[in-house]
Amino acid sequence: MKNPNALNQMYRDLAEKEKSYRARALKMYPHICGSCSREFSGKGLKELTVHHKDHNHDNNPPDGSNWELLCIYCHDNEHEKHKMKGYGGAEKEFQAGGFSAFEGLDDLLGNKDGKKK
Repeated sequence: MKNPNALNQMYRDLAEKEKSYRARALKMYPHICGSCSREFSGKGLKELTVHHKDHNHDNNPPDGSNWELLCIYCHDNEHEKHKMKGYGGAEKEFQAGGFSAFEGLDDLLGNKDGKKK
């Protein structure tokens, strides 16, 4: 069994690290979501998160060049887009596997070169 104290320490260390770069980002940037442009202040500021542009949470340059402030909704959306690209940041588009209702339709209609017959 894993050491629960070590796991708790890991979570505490991660929380401290996040506080550090979040506090720096909030000082550097206006309190506006970089995607939807919603403004945040007061208690609502907790909904503004720091997004790592390269998705590497260990890449925290002092100038904040790897960060952008996003609201929790846009942040979730950004990570979903990243997942759909294949987790590696590859530029390929997401392609669903399985059945395609229109696969081979051009061949059946004789439109291989894009011209109608």
